[in-house]
Amino acid sequence: MTVNPVSLHLPPGQTLLFDADDTLWENNIYFERAIASFISYLDHRVHSPEEVREHLNRVERATIAAHGYGLLSFRRSLIACFEQLSSQPVTPDKHERIVSFAQSIADEEIELLPGVASTIAELATRHRCILVTKGDDLEQRDKLTRSSLEPHFAAVEVLPEKTNAAYRVLAEHHACECGRTWMIGNSPKSDINPALAAGLHAVFIPHDFTWVLEHEVLNPPPAGQHLLELPTFPTLTRHF
Repeated sequence: MTVNPVSLHLPPGQTLLFDADDTLWENNIYFERAIASFISYLDHRVHSPEEVREHLNRVERATIAAHGYGLLSFRRSLIACFEQLSSQPVTPDKHERIVSFAQSIADEEIELLPGVASTIAELATRHRCILVTKGDDLEQRDKLTRSSLEPHFAAVEVLPEKTNAAYRVLAEHHACECGRTWMIGNSPKSDINPALAAGLHAVFIPHDFTWVLEHEVLNPPPAGQHLLELPTFPTLTRHF
């Protein structure tokens, strides 16, 4: 059932699985800025910016299916979108400019979301914390290192995709007791719905700029499982 936050107080010894991007630190806002710059640079004479964005979304879905997540995949998507929509060839200069939009994301400092550092530090004293993210393994681990949060996690899992099957394998690998394991994140599609389908509990903490490809209606939790919806990350300490 979806839990009334006021009534939920869990004892120590839970296993808390944390999403990373847009749960612990800002991520999608940098992609949105890069995409806005790309659309402005393309300056299409026929398609509106909204139509260009829809086309890019379709290209990204195809690129992710073929090459996975990460900045290299995003760069491929920008180049493919430009090639498909522009009447002009991608010259070396244009290629360099398009690549620069993706590089601008890599150059960003890690910006933790409000209250994350102190909240994780406190939760790790009472519970087992595991980072469960998806994307390029090296990129995600580098972001974790730069975030200074790494010492608080008992383990780190970088998955190619977050599916219910992947959560089941992860839970078995880390000996997670389903009744005491909670997936915490901002994405209904990757964090909440598949975790619930795998038999885990979940905590949904929305982010104002969650990636459009992660949008999905929240599923109700199956019988015997719980879904907790919280307004901010620091409110986790009221329940765990």
